[in-house]
Parts: sequence; structure tokens; C-alpha cells
Amino acid sequence: MASNTSSSSQEALNALGQRLRELRLDAGLSGRDLSRLTGWPPSKVSKIENGRQAPSTEDVRQWCFHCRVPEQIPDFITSLRAVEGMFVEWRRMERTGLKQALESTVPLHEKTKRFRTYNAWLIPGILQTADYTKAVLSTIAGRRGVPDDSDEAVKVRLKRQQLTRMGDHRFAVIVEESVLYSSILSPELMYRQLEYVVDMSALQRVSLGVIPRSADRSSMWAVESFWIYDEDRVTVELVSGFLNLTRTHEVRMYAQAFAALSAIALHGPPARDLVLAAARTYRDLLR
Repeated sequence: MASNTSSSSQEALNALGQRLRELRLDAGLSGRDLSRLTGWPPSKVSKIENGRQAPSTEDVRQWCFHCRVPEQIPDFITSLRAVEGMFVEWRRMERTGLKQALESTVPLHEKTKRFRTYNAWLIPGILQTADYTKAVLSTIAGRRGVPDDSDEAVKVRLKRQQLTRMGDHRFAVIVEESVLYSSILSPELMYRQLEYVVDMSALQRVSLGVIPRSADRSSMWAVESFWIYDEDRVTVELVSGFLNLTRTHEVRMYAQAFAALSAIALHGPPARDLVLAAARTYRDLLR
């Protein structure tokens, strides 16, 4: 894992390095002593302790063994795997195509009861038509150089939408008004997409918020797109991959950001009016 993938994963890597440093100091070993015992280059100990290099599982085993605390090996390996799991590269997740990547998230969606999502660029998947999803996924496949199995991936995404009509799942969606005017389809298909958003927002389980372009942003500006799953997990989309955040204070920060964004958004009929206004813009282009 590269040490500069994200501030959150880097922070966790730094914390792990500091814990390993404390083990070494408690054992009365210098960095040179540990390098000699493990056969590592002297710089490796310093890089791991300062978060510039992620240790491997075997590195952690040797570190704990030579610091005479083998009983702590399982705990440190668990911590290492948590750090590794925070950042997932798209190329690793999507190496066999988009369908499998979407299928891997199905269990998380099925067990989640309360979804909160914010998007500054696109209509979230839960509100997308098949045509919109197809356009998004085809573009992603081309940009990331992975197999374009978007036709099959669309089926997975649409099946996931059934959660809006099943069980006790609830969805709170917030988008910027500019998202409604991001023309990734023909005017006719964009018109249908926005009509679909209006229809979906009428469902009892779905709450739609639209932040108008005229909103006062002094209290909360646009941020990265994210999903919150219950109170347990947040995923944040980046260009190179996505962050998988599970630490309580980070989940809380995104929940607070969602609440602040929701406070400046319009909801109910006023939100649908913004969507319908954008839909009329596309309809007018068809005349």
C-alpha cells in the first residue's frame, strides 16, 4: 500500500508505526539492533515506524518476536489488515470487470438499514435508470482500463434498487443541483432519468434533498461523494480507489457533514420542483 493514498489511511499507518516503535523501545532495542536481528536494511525500521512503508504480515511477526512479545502478534496483524482494508484500489477491485465489483457490495447493502449518501457529480446509483447506469459504468470501464461488462453490471445495480421496496431499508439522498444538469445522456434520456428521480423520491423509504445553486455555502461547501451505512461504515470515492472507513470518529464526522449538507438542501416538494425544472430544460431541447 502506498503511503500517500489518503490522509485517513496514512494516519492509520502512522499510528501502527508508532505502536511498533513503542514495542522496540520497550524491548530496549535500537533501530540498528532490530535491523540486525531481522536481517533488514537499517532504513526499513525507520520507514515503518514513520509511516513511509507499510509492513507485511511477516514483518509484523518478526518485529513482535524479536521484541519478545509474540503474544501480541495476532493483535498487530489485525491492526495491519484494518489499515490495508481502508484503501482499495479500483484496479484491484475491478480487475475482472464491474459486475463482480458490484456483486461484492451486495451483502453490505442487504444488511444495511439506513443509507445516507451525498453526491456532487452524479445521480446516485439507487436513483439511476438503466440507461444512466450503463453510461456511467461504460465510462468507468474505459477510464480505468477494465473489461467492459456494463450490460451485466447494470442488472446487478438495478437488482440492488429493489431494496427501496423491501424490508425496512431507508435511503436519504442529497445531491447538488448541478448534478441534475450534468448531461451524460441524450436530452431525451436525461429527461426520463429526472422523471425517474421524481418517481423514486415519492417512495416512503426514500428521502431526496437537492442543494440549490443559490444556497448559502458559508456553513458547508461541496465535499467528496460518500455513502454512510448505518452507523458503522463510510465509503468515499476517489479517482484511484475508495476509502473504507470504520473508525467511530470518522463515521461520526461524515454523519455530521451529511447533516450539515442536509440542512442547506431543499426537501420534499421544493426538491422535486428543482428536479422537474431541470427535466423541463431537457424536454425543451427535444422540440
